Amino acid sequence: MPGEYVEEGVASWYGVPFNGRRTSNGEIYDMHEFTAAHRTLPFNAVVRVTNLRNGKQTQVRINDRGPFVADRVIDLSLSAAEAIEMVGPGTAQVRLEVIAGPSSVTGFFAVQIGAFREQENAQRLKVEMESRNLPVSIVTYDSPSGLFYRVRVGRVPTEADANQLAGQLRSTGQMTTFVVRLDE
Repeated sequence: MPGEYVEEGVASWYGVPFNGRRTSNGEIYDMHEFTAAHRTLPFNAVVRVTNLRNGKQTQVRINDRGPFVADRVIDLSLSAAEAIEMVGPGTAQVRLEVIAGPSSVTGFFAVQIGAFREQENAQRLKVEMESRNLPVSIVTYDSPSGLFYRVRVGRVPTEADANQLAGQLRSTGQMTTFVVRLDE
């Protein structure tokens, strides 16, 4: 398990207004716990996060999905962000290493191609993608700023397959894509 998954990128953190709301796995988010959101790692994976600027490390448990901001790889709880001294700057270049938990390579993945406040807009995009003979689903997300309808394409067995699909969708549809783990 250790060394099975290593990733480098930009971390951000989240606290209020998410504190006290449900995470993607159904738990209530507590910004004082050592947890994090990641788009593709399985829930309950334990990840060592190293701030590459100062070498400080912390461990978090994945219990949420995100961040859905380009170029970010993980969203840390407030306590985890404090532990690696990144609260002030808001982001940090980090290395992620899965050290325990479920396998990060098995499961199913999809490509998120949109998130809409209006269900009709999500439905329009779904119909457009289905006309290309792609499997499409709409998943609701109750955010602090209201309900969103997320449009996702595909159900593939590997993250690499999902990344390939994301690349195809980007090149043909000029859309922003995020690969996500499908949690069943």
